Amino acid sequence: MTKHPRYIDGYKGTIDMLAKAVGNMAYDVTSSFIERLADDLWRQADADLKRGRPKLADKLYTASKALYTAKNAMDEAWEICRPHMK
Repeated sequence: MTKHPRYIDGYKGTIDMLAKAVGNMAYDVTSSFIERLADDLWRQADADLKRGRPKLADKLYTASKALYTAKNAMDEAWEICRPHMK
């Protein structure tokens, strides 16, 4: 397995199916997923910065920050929907 595979080991669906599955989860769970993805990209940015790749690290930090913003929006969506969830 490569360091950056082009698939998820054990997942048989398409990337579109995966995106839809994550998007269809309860919004609090989707928020948590987005946060974990943001955390991992931040971790990768830190590692690339230490390896002397500042341009790559900068882009990964930017993507991570955007995901944290998306996570916050999902939290707000969850607060709207939560009273209506069973």
